Amino acid sequence: IDIAVHSMKDMPSSLPEGLKFANTPKREDPRDVLILKEGYKSLDELPKGAKIGTGSKRRKYQLLKNRPDLEIVPIRGNIETRIKKIESECLHGVVLAAAGIIRAGLEEVISEFISVDSMVPAPAQGALAIEIRDNDSEIDKIVNSLGDEITDIQISAERGFLDGVNGSCHIPIGAFCEVQGSNLKLTGIYGDEEGKCLIKHSLTGVSENPRDLGLNLAKIVLEEYKKYEG
Repeated sequence: IDIAVHSMKDMPSSLPEGLKFANTPKREDPRDVLILKEGYKSLDELPKGAKIGTGSKRRKYQLLKNRPDLEIVPIRGNIETRIKKIESECLHGVVLAAAGIIRAGLEEVISEFISVDSMVPAPAQGALAIEIRDNDSEIDKIVNSLGDEITDIQISAERGFLDGVNGSCHIPIGAFCEVQGSNLKLTGIYGDEEGKCLIKHSLTGVSENPRDLGLNLAKIVLEEYKKYEG
C-alpha cells in the first residue's frame, strides 16, 4: 500500500525505519461529546448518581471533577456498540470523541459538546495520521498537499507533551493547543491511575517551537506530580 490512515491520538512517538508521517490534514472537532438517553440534553440535567459509560480514565476523572456524584461505568467497543449500551446497560449516557461521531455521520445523536476547558481532549484527538514511505517523493507530494499548518502546530505541541510525560493509556493524560496567530497556549492534564491526583496546567509559547512548548509543559506538570507523590 502507499498510504495508511490512523487516528493520530493512537500513534506511537516514533515509526519503524523507512516510514514517516505526512503533513496532517485539517483537524476535525477535537472535543469530547455526551450522548444521553432520551429526555436529557446536558450533563447538568442528569440526576444525582447518573451512570455514564466511558473506557477512558482521562474522561472519567475530568467528569468526576465536575460531577463527583456520577457513577462511571467502563465500556468498550466501536461507536455503535457504545451507543447501544445506553439501553443494554441502563446508562444515562456515554462519552465519545466528537470527531468519530461526525466522521460516522451520526452528529444528530450528540446531546452536548463538552468544552475543552471542562474536559481537555486526548493529545491529537480529532487529527488523522497519514503514514507513508519516507523515500516516496510522489506520494509525499500528493498527500502533503492536504496538510494544514495550524493542525501541524497543534499536534506537534500536544504530542510533545505526551512524549514529555512518557504517558500510557493507563493514566489520565490530555493536551490541547490553542493557536492565535503566532502565539500558542497549551493546556495539559496528568494524573495517577486512581484519579486521586489530576494536575492541570497551561503554558504559552510561539508557533516556531510547538514541540518544545509541549516538552516544557510536561516538565512543569511532572514537577508538580512529584510534589504530590512526596
